[in-house]
Amino acid sequence: MFCYQCEQTARTDEGVGCATIKGVCGKDETTADLQDVLIYQLKGIGQYSRRLHELGKPDAAADTFILHAMFTTLTNVNFNRARFVDMIGQASQIRDRVRATYEAAAPDAPKLAGPAAFVAAAGLPELLQQAGIASVRAGLEEVGEDVVGLRALVLYGLKGVAAYAHHAEVLGETRPEVGAGVAKALDLLADAPSDLGVLLEEAMALGRLNFTVMEMLDTANTGTYGTPAPTNVRVTPVAGKAILVSGHDLLDLHRILEAVKGTEIKVYTHGELLPAHSYPKLAASPNLAGNYGTAWQNQQLEFAAFPGPIVMTSNCLIEPQPTYRNRIFTAGPVGWPGVRHISDGNFAQVVQAANAMPGFTETAPEKTILIGFGRQAVLGVADKVIDAVKSGVVKHFFLIGGCDGAAPGRNYYTEFAEQAPKDTVLMTLGCGKFRFNMEDHGTVGGLPRLLDIGQCNDSYSAVQIALALAKAFNCGVNDLPLSLVVSWFEQKAAAVLLTLLALGVRNVRLGPSLPAFLTPALLNVLVEKFGIQPITTAEADIASSLSRTAA
Repeated sequence: MFCYQCEQTARTDEGVGCATIKGVCGKDETTADLQDVLIYQLKGIGQYSRRLHELGKPDAAADTFILHAMFTTLTNVNFNRARFVDMIGQASQIRDRVRATYEAAAPDAPKLAGPAAFVAAAGLPELLQQAGIASVRAGLEEVGEDVVGLRALVLYGLKGVAAYAHHAEVLGETRPEVGAGVAKALDLLADAPSDLGVLLEEAMALGRLNFTVMEMLDTANTGTYGTPAPTNVRVTPVAGKAILVSGHDLLDLHRILEAVKGTEIKVYTHGELLPAHSYPKLAASPNLAGNYGTAWQNQQLEFAAFPGPIVMTSNCLIEPQPTYRNRIFTAGPVGWPGVRHISDGNFAQVVQAANAMPGFTETAPEKTILIGFGRQAVLGVADKVIDAVKSGVVKHFFLIGGCDGAAPGRNYYTEFAEQAPKDTVLMTLGCGKFRFNMEDHGTVGGLPRLLDIGQCNDSYSAVQIALALAKAFNCGVNDLPLSLVVSWFEQKAAAVLLTLLALGVRNVRLGPSLPAFLTPALLNVLVEKFGIQPITTAEADIASSLSRTAA
């Protein structure tokens, strides 16, 4: 086992990376090795898929499988080894199908080697013996840490792209260029490239592709559930039977709301589903009661105390503990051993579990927070924003966005929001906002100081806001009084970072710690080429940002 794809990866005197019988996240060695084998197979499918796209004969089902399968390998998504053994079997069948299609379409083409020719073993012990060739560090002795680290950046960014594309696809939004772009990246990785320039260019290509994917997901979400609008969301419980839904997936939340229609069961969101309350078609449900809990910092205690079933729709959940494990259901790509999984969208058993549990016995005093400042809401008052900047009422914008996590150091983002001057605006997205979004940050220039843009994928909205402001001020995005302070945890954050870099956004502050796969040499490249800056202290970073604007 070796894994260093997320921010919580082990950092010891012997080096970085989780390389024991169990990762920091709780992923065991067997699951980690099976995930590596699955990714290796996806590279093989990608080799054929890229060529089929180029021949105008894409296999849409293969593209869909790739997105879903890659999603399952993200941090804290799926620890169910039996599911991975099954997917490895599916991958073998799909690879054989796309190979046959390709060879029929290009009979004179040379046979493909590497992952394209890999034959997965039938049994678990034999599969684990094959894991060595599939490790992210395979070939380290020949090419060195810098090449392996940049390959990892491409792979992990690709995983994030796949996750966002999967979310869009389940809502019916697909585009052929996404399947082609994902296959291109897999095909490149299958060749084990060692040219740093080639790898860096592919990373930027993935950043551009992810911008398309985030636009797709934005279209899918708004087209299905309406345009987000500023909304006050209750964050204290109401008496009654209750279901908690965590993760990112609006479709699964919608299905649960449909399943409880006509009952008194209250549905609460958690983490990245908080923004669901700003979508009109979801907010219209009388069963959608509010948001419960934070993202990471108190998650185990909050889940243990929740008096009803918990449905996990995507990642960002610490491994379920015995105190509440029997109340966990998973949906979509998510899975843990011994935890009930819903694969058909039928949440009747969740409703049954909610009716059998006590729910909240009392209604707590009401407290609300304001969300729903997507680009339509912000740009709808663009004249007010522009006037506030030109008059000097608003001096600076800070985008404090990204992931939350359990590791020490994330109090930095709380301190940053608290210490930012009162004449600045705080924009936020992703689950990192739970470090500071429960506080009243006041107003400035007639606007709320804290503008919650939405989920991590709503970085698309943030970019559109920045582009619109740059146009209004007749300057580049990097010339705006805007600083980006990004917290990362897993692979979707890596994809968003690549998007920002590909769009030319500079001077992003990244923390709480830098990715373990970025060697000093690779970090120097990112610093010199893109101005990436590790976070220091909130006080120092605020002062530096404001001095750059003043200059």
